Amino acid sequence: MLLYPHMTLLDLAGPQATLGFHSITHLISDSLDPVLTDSGVSIVPTATFETCPEDLDVLFVPGGFGTNLALQQKELLNFLASAGKRARFITSVCSGSVLLAAAGLLDGYRAATHWAVYEQLETFPNVTGVHERVVIDRDRFTGGGVTAGIDFGLTLLAALRGEETARMTQLMMEYDPQPPFNTGTPALAGPELTAMAEAAMQVSLDEGLTIARALTAGRIQPLPAL
Repeated sequence: MLLYPHMTLLDLAGPQATLGFHSITHLISDSLDPVLTDSGVSIVPTATFETCPEDLDVLFVPGGFGTNLALQQKELLNFLASAGKRARFITSVCSGSVLLAAAGLLDGYRAATHWAVYEQLETFPNVTGVHERVVIDRDRFTGGGVTAGIDFGLTLLAALRGEETARMTQLMMEYDPQPPFNTGTPALAGPELTAMAEAAMQVSLDEGLTIARALTAGRIQPLPAL
């Protein structure tokens, strides 16, 4: 599980909660220094790009407001490209799929992302954005935004350990969503609320689109380590 500054905590916590009951999860960063998430909570890595196990069952990338800076980190993208060649499953939640695309790991694949980031994702050639909660395309498992990480985690767990184990884990987690408001997607929220949400994220969305276009056009040189 990749860590990088200002990633979204829940993007990581949901999948880790489901998979962590049944596996060893490695929290990977460029160093062992605590990584500050976009909610102000720091996570301590357990391994670095250099000490990460060579053969991973799952390579997982979360998203968040830090995605735009991470897109410009040469060492991070190189790690993903290298680890992705050996991983059994290549996965993401939210805008983590944009990082997978930038590392060349979604060429020719269908993928999900946060509802506001599909234009950025599809800037990368040969990537098809699919507006679904969880998208499975061969060995690529990708989830939508933030809370979709739990659905993603249970779906991947079923592939790894069987459906009965995933069902039991959902029960252990008491995952029985009953949201107080029916506004979890633009279609449900309507144009006014969607416009408000987009306005709140507009600076980051515009920046991300500019970076993605520059990357695909070869006009941007990745920065050194975070």
